[in-house]
Amino acid sequence: MKSLLKVLFLLTLIVNTTNAISQNDYNNDWANLKKYEMENKSVIPAKNSVVFMGDSITEFWKTTSPNFFTSHPFIDRGISSQTTSQMLLRFQQDVISLKPSTVVILAGINDIAENTGPITLEAVFENIESMAELAKTNKIKVVLCSVLPANHFYWNPKIEPADKVVALNKMIKDYAQKNKIPFVDYYSAMVDDKKGLQKKYGEDGVHPNVTGYKKMESILLKFL
Repeated sequence: MKSLLKVLFLLTLIVNTTNAISQNDYNNDWANLKKYEMENKSVIPAKNSVVFMGDSITEFWKTTSPNFFTSHPFIDRGISSQTTSQMLLRFQQDVISLKPSTVVILAGINDIAENTGPITLEAVFENIESMAELAKTNKIKVVLCSVLPANHFYWNPKIEPADKVVALNKMIKDYAQKNKIPFVDYYSAMVDDKKGLQKKYGEDGVHPNVTGYKKMESILLKFL
């Protein structure tokens, strides 16, 4: 009952926030609900469709490795620089309303980078958990992904993310195992000896290149 009340509260919060934001202009659209608004209207629910929810790592996936999306019923709903708080606000519009069979959630690195301000790892995890619970309530299969390794941020060098990434991934993995949710471990396959992203997978230390995305695809497809 407690879990159901939490989900109902989240749904009400998302709907109310979405309505409030839609009345403001684009510059006040904190969760960037406008980005996929028109595209979402043309989406026809399809059997076995999969929505990818995430940040720039997800958004750039479609442009860096386009065949992965054109050859499968995959819908990319990543937005560059976004944190889990922003993703949670647009989850109804960009995931649930599209009626996919599955949602793949890859999120958390921008929270660690403090893109929208300081936030605890516990709060980041709770946002991811809330997205997963909302999906399950709407009979959408959930696939949770580990945060990719990173030991520095070129846009915020004062942050030391390596150990925070490890800790957040443990929270996500433990929750996934407890709730029998598939957990996709990109981290172990892509980390170097300094807890960073191997250069062959991404030159800037955060975003995958073509080789990085191909590696992720080979890992993820086993779960879809």
